[in-house]
Amino acid sequence: MIYKNFQDKELSALGMGAMRLPVIDGDDARIDEKATQAMVDYAVEQGVNYFDTAWGYHNGQSEIVMGKALKKYPRSSFYLATKFPGYDLSNMDKVEQIFEQQLKKCQVEYFDFYLFHNVCEMNIDAYLNPEYGIYDYLIAQKKAGRIRHLGFSAHGSYGVMKRFLDAYGKDMEFCQIQLNYLDWGFQDAKAKVELLQEHNIPIWVMEPLRGGRLASLAAQDEAQLKELRPQESIPAWAFRFLQSIPGVCVTLSGMSNMEQMQENIRTFEEEKPLTSQEMETLLAIAGNMVQKIALPCTACRYCVSHCPQGLDIPSLLALYNEHCFTDGGFIAPMALSALPEDKQPGACIGCGSCEAVCPQQIKIPDAMADFAKKLGA
Repeated sequence: MIYKNFQDKELSALGMGAMRLPVIDGDDARIDEKATQAMVDYAVEQGVNYFDTAWGYHNGQSEIVMGKALKKYPRSSFYLATKFPGYDLSNMDKVEQIFEQQLKKCQVEYFDFYLFHNVCEMNIDAYLNPEYGIYDYLIAQKKAGRIRHLGFSAHGSYGVMKRFLDAYGKDMEFCQIQLNYLDWGFQDAKAKVELLQEHNIPIWVMEPLRGGRLASLAAQDEAQLKELRPQESIPAWAFRFLQSIPGVCVTLSGMSNMEQMQENIRTFEEEKPLTSQEMETLLAIAGNMVQKIALPCTACRYCVSHCPQGLDIPSLLALYNEHCFTDGGFIAPMALSALPEDKQPGACIGCGSCEAVCPQQIKIPDAMADFAKKLGA
């Protein structure tokens, strides 16, 4: 197992994420505890020492099951991370209550790593609102030793991350972002990495395989990669990409069965960063994957000055592309929930003024209508 230095600790470069644990009869709330225990035992045996859970994973059961699974091991032998569930705005005034429950659910007296969960457009104002006391409470827990390291996770835009860092960056010890070779350009993960590097904040990775999307590729793409590294599995390419990014410390993988875990642990037995040719090939494959589905908006913003509704069309098209590529998902609805109704895709009146000045000749009104339809608006 590769280890990364973090302050006075050595963390396994591969962390076990507990969002996609094995379940019974397809029911996300019914975790297969026997299978999970076997996976935790194997992970520990192979040198994994970082385990990541959260309040909402598996309908609230993940923290409980992971607490049970890790209870058999000395507390000093593993690092446990969980998060304050700010993805639900109704939790914002319950930080103390939730934190105390999390300690009980996980059967621990402290968390090694604790995060502001999912900083995004929807909750950034609430996270920064001192009336809720979230920041003050978590800082107090850190001073008391009940949180050893404080950080945040983010699915939001670069701008949202910057706002959060401008306010709390001096106290953030690590940040967890969605990072993979597809989102390097598609979600502007490259800029987010650079932002964190500017703040000297180590990077934790979530969604390294894009929810499994990068575990297998089109036949011609796989053939290209096999020519470069005949012995490398397709999922391993995603991890090798991350091994090539300065500042990446822990890569979390939500492994659902023992086979996935065994394969990922084999990959993390050694570090094999990509050459410049391999990086170019991989990013070109990612670009082609996106191009097949996404509209080619370059964010020139000519459309914005011609929109009588004042819509931020480039931002809406970026969310539309994400929603189409993922075939749904939570990111676009989450971001849009922060916008007033008159700035939503459904506010487009279909006048075509934007389309008339679009250098890429995108049929913007059609895209806005389809987006509104997909969102059920």
